[in-house]
Amino acid sequence: MSFSSKAESIPASDKIWTRDFILVCLANFFVFIGFQMTLPTIPLFVKELGGSDQMIGVIVGIFTFSSLIVRPYAGHALETKGRRFVYIFGLFIFTLSLGAFAWITSIGLLIMIRLVQGVGFGFASTATGTIATDLIPPKRRGEGMGYFGLSGNLALALGPSLGLTLAGMITFKQLFLITAITGVIALLLATTIRYKEVEPAPKVESTSFKFDVFEKTALNPSILLFFITISFGGIASFLPLYAAQKGVSGIEGYFLMYALFLMLSRVVAGRIYDLKGHIYVFLPGAILIFVALLLLAWLPNTFTLLFAASIYGFGFGSVQPALQAWAVEEAAPNRKGMANATFFSSFDLGVGVGAIAFGQMAYLFDYGVIYLAAAGSVMIAMLYYVMILFRTWKKTKN
Repeated sequence: MSFSSKAESIPASDKIWTRDFILVCLANFFVFIGFQMTLPTIPLFVKELGGSDQMIGVIVGIFTFSSLIVRPYAGHALETKGRRFVYIFGLFIFTLSLGAFAWITSIGLLIMIRLVQGVGFGFASTATGTIATDLIPPKRRGEGMGYFGLSGNLALALGPSLGLTLAGMITFKQLFLITAITGVIALLLATTIRYKEVEPAPKVESTSFKFDVFEKTALNPSILLFFITISFGGIASFLPLYAAQKGVSGIEGYFLMYALFLMLSRVVAGRIYDLKGHIYVFLPGAILIFVALLLLAWLPNTFTLLFAASIYGFGFGSVQPALQAWAVEEAAPNRKGMANATFFSSFDLGVGVGAIAFGQMAYLFDYGVIYLAAAGSVMIAMLYYVMILFRTWKKTKN
């Protein structure tokens, strides 16, 4: 019997689009559309409250650092408390914080609620990535994670533009209440998913302290993601203000174009990863991101803005799911939650470091410097990846 006929005799084992996978994708969409609606509008809200560019960076960064802190706990809880408990707990906290934004009247209170929001997002996003990993056939993991990522990408295509449009039509209070409704929908969908629970690893008695806050098999892709997502913090936090300063219109179109090419890349890059591995995905994607950041540092007109959005979206959409699949593929079944926690922690750390550092740069220099610095971070990622390839080659030679 040929390989293809074997595959056809057990089609269920290769099926990605199951009932529960569709439900987790839908829940993820509603979480992210609420989140993406606030992403470009929070800086505008900070300005309305009297905050500075430095304060914007702090408020963006404090969210990501609170997510970062709780992710190791979320990873452990996924293996001990179960997928359902962690996901629903995170969604509840996240939704509550979105609704609380509607009654914020000061920068101090905004910082407090952003801390709470980061906790909820840290638990929910770590859980949903792990749940999706559970549901995808291992040999189609790159493709499946690409499809799963489409749910967040579709939200990205709609959320920022919708948020910015609504911010010009209604009050911030009304906008934040709308985002809270999307969280409630995600919470309801999450209660209908049939979760696959993994048997916890047997406990090993030890008198020594075990520092277990990351999964070592996920470190290399997580480090690469950190340097890539530093650029993400600069774009998400300051691009609307930067475009306005340069007199360049079309910022809503930027987010739409970015998301469309992000979605396009998910379908292509995931399959390439499954067939060829990350070597055929990471460097081409990182080069596109690098070029896009240089174009944003220049930014003479709307065409450049939209072209940069296109190649940044295709590059980031290729790199992120490939790195996530790489991060979980070598982890033991009972460590997949911690592998996802490690991966998303690096995402949070990159966005947080980028937002805070770029806020300081915007205060001291100019918005354009942000994107030059971000391009430098992507270059570091590419050099580190070449170093990984060299080390792997040396091991195979020995």
